[in-house]
Amino acid sequence: MACASSGSGIRSRVDTGAYCREIESYLCRKNDGHLIRVVGPSFEIVSRWAEQGVPLKVAYAGIDRYFERYYRKGPRRRPVKIDFCEADVLDVFDEWRRALGLVSASANPESSETPIPTHQSPISNPQSPTPRSSLPAHLERVLLRLSSSRARGTLGDAFDTLLDRVSAELDEAKGRAGGVRGEARHALVERLAAIDADILRLARASLDGAAAAALGREADADLAAFRTAMPADAYARTREAAIDRLVRDRFGLPVIRFE
Repeated sequence: MACASSGSGIRSRVDTGAYCREIESYLCRKNDGHLIRVVGPSFEIVSRWAEQGVPLKVAYAGIDRYFERYYRKGPRRRPVKIDFCEADVLDVFDEWRRALGLVSASANPESSETPIPTHQSPISNPQSPTPRSSLPAHLERVLLRLSSSRARGTLGDAFDTLLDRVSAELDEAKGRAGGVRGEARHALVERLAAIDADILRLARASLDGAAAAALGREADADLAAFRTAMPADAYARTREAAIDRLVRDRFGLPVIRFE
């Protein structure tokens, strides 16, 4: 499976041709084996993703999001072109950047704009609260996700014990969250952040050396397009945030903190 070069002279920190082939292969699988070539204008679109530093798994998540919406419309009538997925891919990329505190959209090596991490931005992913999400609704989603995580049993007895305690605490909080105001609400939000940090620490501690190293390499690969433009201390903080996100994905953990 090959992608045609557009001849546009795009320079990227990744192999654009290889990146294009991976996207083409993934799109083929999503289209039930029907091959839609990523060439011409489609190649230009995917090349921009590579140039911007969109990790492949982020691009896949955007493609998945488009297909989920497409399937909801009823039986498919024709294969999907990658062009149709662009808006969703860029949306997921924006969510990923904000989750890691990468406030700059530019990953162009020739750009003078440096991605400046800021870890005050809310994490935007399907498990995190949105500005329109109420605290009770957030707690409801968290409890459902924690139940699912516990069912996996991947973190052992210590994790199950913690989840039991956390779930009971959150269930109690959910019952009164709608009426919590002022200092009491602030205290509850701080408690959610502390619980979130505790669960992440336990999850990371459960990883053996090989698994932890693999997640570190994956985080480095995801951030490769941003690394040279970032100061070492900023990169270290962003890398830790990226590993935390990978740990959440690995164990199916929700974002418990509420912002």
